[in-house]
Amino acid sequence: MFLSKIDARYLKLTCVAGLVIIIDQITKAAILIFLPLYRSVSVIPGFFNLTHIHNPGGAFGFMSNQSSSLHNIIFLSIASLAICLIFYFYINTPKKYTLLATGLALIFGGAIGNMIDRIRFGKVVDFLDFYIGDLHWPVFNVADSAISVGIVIFLFHLLFKKMPE
Repeated sequence: MFLSKIDARYLKLTCVAGLVIIIDQITKAAILIFLPLYRSVSVIPGFFNLTHIHNPGGAFGFMSNQSSSLHNIIFLSIASLAICLIFYFYINTPKKYTLLATGLALIFGGAIGNMIDRIRFGKVVDFLDFYIGDLHWPVFNVADSAISVGIVIFLFHLLFKKMPE
């Protein structure tokens, strides 16, 4: 009876974000257990490694040289604000914009996944390392991937979908 009263959109948010958080935390736990810090394992030579690093900063190492207590306070505050804003946007997204809602749910789950790391460790566990030759994309994780895909969906919606008047 209770579940029948829950809006399907909230169930979607819970499922999509929850799946992102679970996969993110399981993969990070596996890396923490099986791959020593700063070690790499080649998965696809010349293209993809699993590389265990900890990122004390933001995206692409932003503010990683600041004191740990300062950037933890800043990033936890920003993440909390972002999570609240994404939830607000999500609940105010018209039901017909299902792809946009999915993108927001991906961002929501990814933000929570990285926030869990900041609360637990004071930094984020990263391990997905893509490169070609000496050109490396910054190492990232499942939560970062979900956030990136969600942002692409959001931008696609802004650029190509007619907004309600």
